[in-house]
Amino acid sequence: MSADARKIALDGLWNNNPALVQLLGLCPLLAVTGSVVNAIGLGVASTLVLLGSNLTVSAFRKFVPESVRLPIFVMIIASFVTAIELLMQAFAYELYLILGIFIPLIVTNCAIMGRADAFACKNTVGASVLDGLMMGLGFTAVLVVLGAMREALGLGTLFADMQLLFGPAAESWKITLIDDYKGFLFAVLPPGAFVGMGLLIALKNVIDSRLEQRRQQQKPESDGGVERVRVTG
Repeated sequence: MSADARKIALDGLWNNNPALVQLLGLCPLLAVTGSVVNAIGLGVASTLVLLGSNLTVSAFRKFVPESVRLPIFVMIIASFVTAIELLMQAFAYELYLILGIFIPLIVTNCAIMGRADAFACKNTVGASVLDGLMMGLGFTAVLVVLGAMREALGLGTLFADMQLLFGPAAESWKITLIDDYKGFLFAVLPPGAFVGMGLLIALKNVIDSRLEQRRQQQKPESDGGVERVRVTG
């Protein structure tokens, strides 16, 4: 992987993660992460839209007038969102009903519009596709981790109702963490989503701080003395 590709990957997954760093797309992220299956469904849909919109915007970037750039980007994103919505209605209708309005609202996700305007319209198709993929995976990873936290604390399970997305064979994927668990209502309500997201952001900041300290310690200490050089004519 080249240096540029590595930077794009690290930015999407960690350094410039759309959820943890840019703090974009938080409305659907906080609303649907009551379970892992909901989180995966929204994450996959958002990633596919990011891939399609970045590819299209980059491919036609030289033909789009500056004066109508943003409206065209919105139309491109809306087209891909409509396609994803129809696919979910056809193959995962029950999950589509659960996610509800948050699938069409991907059109207004600032993370997707931001990548189209800040990256895809200025870079090659290959770099834009990689950026869309990494940003989508980074966003999905935060969705899944937050969904797992809330499902485990709120319901005492993991991977419940996965058949909504992966078919009947996924019914056996459910893991019961605590038998006869009474549930922790706070975790599945909106306040639980805010607290969980705050904890994830704080954890990332702590990890970044530790990594920065380690990098500083690994730097060779510069010689503090000044060497005098005698110059004769």
